[in-house]
Amino acid sequence: MAAGKRTIGMGMDYSPSSKAAARWAVDNLVKAGDRIILVHVLPKGADASHKELWKSTGSPLIPLPEFMEMNVQARYGLNPDKEVLEILKAASKAKQVEVLAKIYWGDAREKLCEAVDDLKADSFVLGCRGLGPLKRALLGSVSNYVVNNATCPVTVVRGPTM
Repeated sequence: MAAGKRTIGMGMDYSPSSKAAARWAVDNLVKAGDRIILVHVLPKGADASHKELWKSTGSPLIPLPEFMEMNVQARYGLNPDKEVLEILKAASKAKQVEVLAKIYWGDAREKLCEAVDDLKADSFVLGCRGLGPLKRALLGSVSNYVVNNATCPVTVVRGPTM
């Protein structure tokens, strides 16, 4: 990779908080020539006939134009938010940024940290739901786990308040 080019991982589940994280990253972090990789983690039980083939390494990297095709999304069992994809498409054109997607299966906390290492991410951005202390203790916090275990800097963006 050329000097100055960065790989920015972005945890994506198309929730309001991950949409806010995508906007924040495009507005505040992404620079010309960077590479954004959308990281999707589907539950172990998610139906995907090819999951066995990719379960340990995740799917191949999928370029944004290909990922935006409905049959590709359906093949992986995803239902992406069109607004998020349009934000990333606009960023790829305006800032000359390469945008790719990758899908993993399993526990989101572990797989997001694995993705940081697999993709050699220079930075990682994800949203948080803003759970209170009790819910966070009961449900766990993906963002907290990633902040404490990822091998690169992690930015957590709080989603819109309800």
